[in-house]
Amino acid sequence: MFSQQSDTNAEQIDPDEIVNHFQGLDVSDGKGDNHLTPYSTPYSSRRPIPKFEIPKDGTPGETAYAMIKDELDLDGRPNLNLASFVDTYLEENAQKLMVENLSKNLADNDEYPAMLSMSERCVSILANLWSVQKGEKAIGTATTGSSEAIHLGGLAMKRRWQEHRRAAGKDTLSPNIVMGSNAQVALLKFARYFECEARVLPVSAKSKFRLDPELVKESIDENTIGVFVILGSTYTGHYEPVEEISRILDEYQERTGVDIPIHVDAASGGFVAPFTYAGAGGPKWNFQLPRVKSINASGHKYGLVTPGVGWIIWRDASYLPSHLIFELHYLGGTEQSFTLNFSRPGAQVIVQYYNLIHLGFAGYQEIMENCLSNARLLSKSLEATGWYVCLSDIHRPAPLSAAKQVVEGVAGKVREVVTSTAGSIRGQRDNEDQKDAQPSSETSAAYIAGLPVVSFKFTDEFKREYPHIKQETVSLLLRARQWIIPNYALPPNEEKTEILRVVIRESMSIDLLDRLVNDIVQVTETLMQNDEVDLSVLQKQQHRRRPVRKGGKEKHDKSLQLREGVKRMADGIHRSVC
Repeated sequence: MFSQQSDTNAEQIDPDEIVNHFQGLDVSDGKGDNHLTPYSTPYSSRRPIPKFEIPKDGTPGETAYAMIKDELDLDGRPNLNLASFVDTYLEENAQKLMVENLSKNLADNDEYPAMLSMSERCVSILANLWSVQKGEKAIGTATTGSSEAIHLGGLAMKRRWQEHRRAAGKDTLSPNIVMGSNAQVALLKFARYFECEARVLPVSAKSKFRLDPELVKESIDENTIGVFVILGSTYTGHYEPVEEISRILDEYQERTGVDIPIHVDAASGGFVAPFTYAGAGGPKWNFQLPRVKSINASGHKYGLVTPGVGWIIWRDASYLPSHLIFELHYLGGTEQSFTLNFSRPGAQVIVQYYNLIHLGFAGYQEIMENCLSNARLLSKSLEATGWYVCLSDIHRPAPLSAAKQVVEGVAGKVREVVTSTAGSIRGQRDNEDQKDAQPSSETSAAYIAGLPVVSFKFTDEFKREYPHIKQETVSLLLRARQWIIPNYALPPNEEKTEILRVVIRESMSIDLLDRLVNDIVQVTETLMQNDEVDLSVLQKQQHRRRPVRKGGKEKHDKSLQLREGVKRMADGIHRSVC
């Protein structure tokens, strides 16, 4: 009665039809509704909450609130959502500022001059944090996130390229932009929306699953408007080699005269690399490199603000074409605008400014170092089981060149002599104070630089011994314990490899991390103790139901089917979880 025949000849139940049928049998006239509680209304048992059309009559606010809140209880817990880079924690004072300024529109500059001033201060602070050079006049703006910021950075590069081509009497018909296949979808959207050929270069284990500088050499030409370089790949957390790619573009310009700029997508790394002892691993990545013209970052990731605020900074106003700047006469005032959005929330900008002045450099440094320390602990713990191997590298010691080792050895001897002399002159007490001033534990400087991300997979030995266990099952069982840890394929060229990925954020305490490790171990042991038949139900689980039309005709939508033999993300644009 309530089933439809599917294309696999198996009956498929339509739960909506079942509920609607029996709900229609209710003969209650609705009398006696007293609204004493949010649940003493027709919505409690006799009437479904409106889903497709606005209701004729409203309902008490308490009831509407209760219904919506109860449904939202089905969502995952933000603090246990380890799939996302987006911040989920605000301290109490930040929450107050957020609530107090929820109604302020960042577009209303003339009406909210103090908020506008704070936004401009953030731009200045970030420009200096990213090493804008003396004599340059940085310009930038708040955005709704890194996606908008990336589009603005790409658009500025395209317009500058067009201007240079037209000035030289050349056509502007075939612009292209270079990026790695690990690029987040926002970079691909830019190419499609603003009509640029996307030259997406394959990544590999050799390139650490990030943009390969050698392939950049082969992919640039006079029509290349720029190169998107990512400071923190969303797959494995690796920083792409900005300085090495900059050198390649310098050499190309020397040979051909073609000047190709770099835009650094530092959505996450822009608030990590400047504060950590590891930095970006030694090489330069920011405005210290003349070829880096613009940088974006997400304030709502490691900037420690909730969604949505991002930032785009150009090293100098000359790199933002003047015809992209609109002068607006709005609500009695005159303002300049060079964003894709107009009306946008201002409260997040205020909280960003609060974080910058409240935490300061030392506060951000402590948080980012803690995140990296916890990420190293998780990485080492997973590999210690013998079941998992990490593709991320932030737990592996940083390689030291022979010259650096010599320099550090000499510096160490000098410190010993100075310490010994200071102790004999000032006494043991002063000497102890000096020791206390040194870092009490190891820092990220001793390890390969990257985001606090742990990407891991089964070892080859584990897969040989337990070939029936799929990584996706680990993700599903952890979700049953409320952890949200995605399992997905690496970018094209490496898509046969699937990874589980954990993003370590500020709110991940050592105690919570201990519980996570325990749960991963218990889930893995459970899978090892069960056979292939027991696990088949989980592996064949259908993630989305195929919609069923009334009247007995099934609506076939192959895009919603989990097809056997085809890995998730194997087709279409690779949307990395971010």
